[in-house]
Amino acid sequence: MTSLSPYDNLTPVARAAYRSRAAAADIAPLPRAAKDDALLAIADALEVRTHEIVTANAEDVARAREAGTGESVIDRLTLTPERVRAIAADVRDVAALPDPVGEVVRGSTLPNGIDLRQVRVPLGVVGIIYEARPNVTVDAAALCLKSGNAVLLRGSSSALSSNTALVRVLRDAVGGAGLPADAVQLVPGEGREGVQELMRARGLVDVLIPRGGASLIRTVVEGSTVPVIETGTGNCHVYVDADTDLDMAVSILINSKAQRPSVCNAAETLLVHQDIAAEFLPRALDALAEAGVTVHADERVLAYAAGTKATVVAATEEDWETEYLSYDIAAAVVDSLDAAVAHIRLWSSGHTEAIVTTSQ
Repeated sequence: MTSLSPYDNLTPVARAAYRSRAAAADIAPLPRAAKDDALLAIADALEVRTHEIVTANAEDVARAREAGTGESVIDRLTLTPERVRAIAADVRDVAALPDPVGEVVRGSTLPNGIDLRQVRVPLGVVGIIYEARPNVTVDAAALCLKSGNAVLLRGSSSALSSNTALVRVLRDAVGGAGLPADAVQLVPGEGREGVQELMRARGLVDVLIPRGGASLIRTVVEGSTVPVIETGTGNCHVYVDADTDLDMAVSILINSKAQRPSVCNAAETLLVHQDIAAEFLPRALDALAEAGVTVHADERVLAYAAGTKATVVAATEEDWETEYLSYDIAAAVVDSLDAAVAHIRLWSSGHTEAIVTTSQ
């Protein structure tokens, strides 16, 4: 008579979580060298198997185009050989970081002579729920391995082919380096049931981290029984101060908005001090026009748009809270630094803000 495995009566998600817990226990005590070797093996494998990854990604991109997906989302979804090489370089950068495990945060000697220390230790099993950014698959796995954790990855169905190929490469590299391959797993299933089960896997999963838009983050924060580290959406601001270098300000604005508008740290709102607006805005609006950016402008910015090449529309209240992830930016003139700070405090998602000034 064949005995049952302890996993036989579990759902696929629960089985994956149990395997992650076993892998996490093996990884937690490993020395830095073992973890770094696995990370370097991952970086090498990504480069060697780039064609396999890009071919799988092309399937996702083709489906996205057939579904009429917007170009900003397709850009986030797309992997090219250059992007895969950049992801591999990022993994090597993670390997070069100091090992956080075992770091003494603070401590003291108690009056009775006992040495008390607060020391960083791995969390255990980290669940990552994210949208159509296959680079997150590798980023999350690398950071979790570096910190001695196992990771359960749940990307969006739109990137399923890409994520499947990437995790296959990651698991082969991790296992080949002598670590348990189950330290990196995709959450089984394509429907919402798998996500819901992951969110309720308290006791199996130690923490969940959602990465994506406001709706995804809100769903995980409000519906999870597993502890959640809440991340923010990227409603990011660039404030151009009265004391500024105009060339620098234009360069920073265009770089932060148009270099890659689909990423979460791209600028979504431009604020300009009134004392510099007449000199700066015509140049900035022309530069934004050349970059293909539509400006959602308040009344004071609209007044400076005449005679420029800019595509300008009147801003609504909704524009100040919008993460466009596209070639769009909201723009306003403010009376002072304090007014700029007040606007940012009201509308910012707390992700990334910039001030362009020559004054300390």
